[in-house]
Amino acid sequence: MNNRKDEELIACYFKGDEQSLEILIARYLKPIYGFAYHYVNNIKDAEDISQDVFVKVWRNLKKFNREKRFKAWIFKIAKNTCLDFLKKKKAIVFSAFEIEAGKNLLAETIMDTAPNPGEIVLQKESESVLQAAVQKLAPQYAQVFSLRYNEDYTFKMIAKLLKEPLNTVKSRYLRAIGMLRDTLAV
Repeated sequence: MNNRKDEELIACYFKGDEQSLEILIARYLKPIYGFAYHYVNNIKDAEDISQDVFVKVWRNLKKFNREKRFKAWIFKIAKNTCLDFLKKKKAIVFSAFEIEAGKNLLAETIMDTAPNPGEIVLQKESESVLQAAVQKLAPQYAQVFSLRYNEDYTFKMIAKLLKEPLNTVKSRYLRAIGMLRDTLAV
């Protein structure tokens, strides 16, 4: 199955064969990581970007035009993810917005981004619904999801902690997300 073309693997995945997606991820994991590392020149950031790329691929695979090349599509996602990361990382110098009197027009006109009480309540309700759904997952999926989502561990840290291969951890995380999406969509 490893020597199948990308398009065949995608077709198998849509027929319910989850292993096909795992093969695609394994096939592109190193190239996407290398591509991301080339952009950001940082191991941890490249790992995070790579994971974001595969989550985006998984979420948007149904939108993929099967008449196009998968490799070109995934690398376009990787490029855009890297560019988004670099845009977010770029610091804004607030002193550039100061006027003669020393006032900072930008700082004085920025809206308060703190959530209002209603948003806080909704967020807490959403978090409790998510935690309830996570508790319904099989332990190996719940553990990986919680370490990544709640503890903000990198996949490398999780793999080391659980003494599991990195790709196994990433695969379990993707499966956990899929199961949670199915549970919460009901």
